[in-house]
Parts: sequence; C-alpha cells; structure tokens
Amino acid sequence: MTHSDTQTALVTGASSGIGAQLARQFATDGYDVVLTARRRARLETLAEDLESTHGVSASVYTADLADPDAPAALADELADAEIEIDALVNNAGFSSHGRFDQTSLSTDLDMIQVNLVALTELTKRFAKPMVERGHGEILNTASMAAMAPTPKLAVYAATKSYVLSFTEAIADELEAAGVTVSALCPGPVDTELVSLDGMDGSGAADQRLNDPESVARAGYRGLKNGKRIIVPSMRMKALAQATRVLPRNRVVSIAGSFYD
Repeated sequence: MTHSDTQTALVTGASSGIGAQLARQFATDGYDVVLTARRRARLETLAEDLESTHGVSASVYTADLADPDAPAALADELADAEIEIDALVNNAGFSSHGRFDQTSLSTDLDMIQVNLVALTELTKRFAKPMVERGHGEILNTASMAAMAPTPKLAVYAATKSYVLSFTEAIADELEAAGVTVSALCPGPVDTELVSLDGMDGSGAADQRLNDPESVARAGYRGLKNGKRIIVPSMRMKALAQATRVLPRNRVVSIAGSFYD
C-alpha cells in the first residue's frame, strides 16, 4: 500500500553521509521529511535543497541523542506540531577505534546511548502509532560489524549486533500489523565516521569504501521490498556468508583485521 503523497519520514543523523542520502531517497519518492541531528546549519541547508528540488516539506529539529532526554523531547516536539511519522529512519550513530582498555569510558557510554538506547526508545515511541494506523516503515542502520565481535571496535560492534537482532525480532512481530522493519548493514562507507571517530588511523581508511548514495539507495530499495537485512555490496554479502560457516575465533580475527 502506497501513501507517498502524504507520508512523512523522520531521519536521525541526517546532517551528512548515509543519513542525508536516505533523506534524499525519501524526498525523491515524495515523502515529507523531518531531519534531525546536532548540526542545525547543515540540516537547514539540506532541508532547503530537498524542498526546492522535490517540492516536499522538510522540517528541521536539532537533537543530541547522547542526551537521554532527547528522544522523548523530539517525540513531544513532533506531537505538538501534529506531525505523524510514517517512516522512521534510525541512522544516528558513531564509533570509536581502539583497544577497549584504552578508549574513553564517556565515549563508550555515549555510543551505547546513541546507537542502542535512543534507537530503541524512538522505535518504541513511533512503532505503536504505526501499528494503530495499519502501516509504517522502520529502517535501522546497523553495520557489517553487527555480524561478528570486532576487536578495536568492541562496543560499536556490540551496539550494532543489538540493532540487528532487535530489528529482526520486531520485523517478525510487526509484519502482520502492516509495519515493515529493516536493518541496513553496510561495510566501511566513505563518511565522516572514518575521520571524526578515530577511524582514519585504522585499516578501514585503506579499504575500498562504499559511497553513501549507493548505500542509501540500497537501503531504501530494500526497505520498500520488505527485506529484513540489507547488505549493500557483493563483497560484504560474501563476508556475511563467511561468518556463518567459519569457526567463531576465525570470524573474530577476520573482523578485527579490517580495523587494525
């Protein structure tokens, strides 16, 4: 069932990278969009572009999802503005690279809050109205790191493993209610995550990186086709298959080699 002429998509982490490109995918298909991230200037620039290019409404709400109060505040703001969310894109997230005993505790806890807790809370807050209306879409950005414990990305990989497991479970629960739930699992992508999150000194920066536009396009198409797990590249699909057949310690070693 298509409601593209009136539907609204909420995209978190929309100021750059995959999030900005996912917002473009929804706007191209006629969705109004609600853009949220910490950097208001970037969101406003994107909103202006989407409105002028696609003739949709683009609203900007700044939020730092590392703040435990932010998901509720965002949901309340949208309710006050009488904006119904038909498609939720939980894309906000970040990583840090390094041996667990040497990384920052505050960074790790913020990562858990953004990647895992905020995602869960936003999904809880917006899934119920979708079920009540009998339609809706939820796209959660996970990672190939969700497929295996990953040395030097221990906390990040663990949060994304949660996202993948959580997504698959609620996809099964909500399917009969008309709500599609998908997990996008890209490998290394050419985004600010590589430079801003300390990944520029890791092996990730030396790999063949996927571009955000193609990843977002694959994510959007996969969601529309009802795929529960979306892996954007053939190389990453092969790696995903390998994690199912290789000994566990070998899988962990291979995962870690991507980020040494």
